[in-house]
Amino acid sequence: MSEWNFVSYESLSSTEKSSFSMGPFGSKITKENYVSDGIPVIRGVNLAQGIFVDDDFVFVTSEKANEIRSANVEPGDLIFTHRGTIGQVSMVPRHPRFDRYVIGSSQVKTRLDENRAIPEFYYYWFRSPAGRHSILAHASTVGVPGISTPLTSIRNLKVPHPKLSEQKAVVEVLGAMDEKIAVNENIAATSRQLALTLFYKAILEDDAVEVEVDSVSTTLIRGIAPKYSECVDDLIVLNQKCIRDGRVNLAPSRLTFREKVKGPKLLRRNDVLVNSTGVGTLGRVARWTSDAVGTVDSHITIVRFDEEVVDPVCAGFAVLRSQPEIEAMGEGSTGQTELRRAQLGGLEITLPSKTQQQHLRPRLDVLEERADQALAEVLALAALRDTLLPQLMSGRLRVRDAEKIVEDHV
Repeated sequence: MSEWNFVSYESLSSTEKSSFSMGPFGSKITKENYVSDGIPVIRGVNLAQGIFVDDDFVFVTSEKANEIRSANVEPGDLIFTHRGTIGQVSMVPRHPRFDRYVIGSSQVKTRLDENRAIPEFYYYWFRSPAGRHSILAHASTVGVPGISTPLTSIRNLKVPHPKLSEQKAVVEVLGAMDEKIAVNENIAATSRQLALTLFYKAILEDDAVEVEVDSVSTTLIRGIAPKYSECVDDLIVLNQKCIRDGRVNLAPSRLTFREKVKGPKLLRRNDVLVNSTGVGTLGRVARWTSDAVGTVDSHITIVRFDEEVVDPVCAGFAVLRSQPEIEAMGEGSTGQTELRRAQLGGLEITLPSKTQQQHLRPRLDVLEERADQALAEVLALAALRDTLLPQLMSGRLRVRDAEKIVEDHV
């Protein structure tokens, strides 16, 4: 693999018209063109961190999509973001929700000749450090970050061109890990949904009660204004980006000086964390299910329930169910939205009776533990994939050796 030839990316393009093309200019597609249903428009939100998010679209009519035919994409097309989050590359899945899509004005579409180039191979190449570097070499950081002369720059990128059999072998190794990651993420999502369903059924009983958060809590407090540390032995500090989809993601977390954080601001298992400032993130809720020691910054509120009064797991699920209501509580001007302590403390949550809580808690614990185990494996697999990726793409690691490593983990 170390003797792979490098060619211009455009030389691998499909012979179809507009196989490499930019998204429509602003005047070609505006908010006035959006409709409630039709052809989905791919925006930055659909390409987060190189993963194609097949949801949360705006739509245009088929007629409008036909007008901008060169911006239409289909399964296997690679999409580059040339303005804003530059260096971001994603691929339309082989089995997407819709038959076709339209890219936005900040994207470039590339369609490859699959007799010579497997799109998945080049998707992984552009996710590798070398591939990302080749894109960012054309970046301009003046004003809004962007790729200068984006279509020309992307056409002229130098990419490896091994035999199809080698491309396929690399894709199978890395794809096996991505498939396992997807399975585990589905296990976690299903476990959480089952737990929410069990909780909802429990509060439908006649003996369910409504209480204010403040009345069943021992702690309701914002986090710290951290001074960040680079020492690996220091304390994890969570920020708003760490709370998403009802769970804590440690990837965006940082470290702070351990001796600066005392008492109630040190996280405990079954604490509930609520994003309490900002637009778009305010109101997000997650449960802290770890025994690890950590804290949160001042944009997050810690809710710690009184275990003598209420089961903290059941109470945590009650707050999770209330997330839409919490999101609507923010006060203040645009960009400065705030969730006050008194507002969160006054939130009414519905709980099962104490007897129901005792029966429900073990079942919730089992489901949450299953989800946590699946997500822990996701992190391990993602780390392994990201370690193997540059080694495979540089030729330092042979596919057969990578296959043995992956077999031990999948």
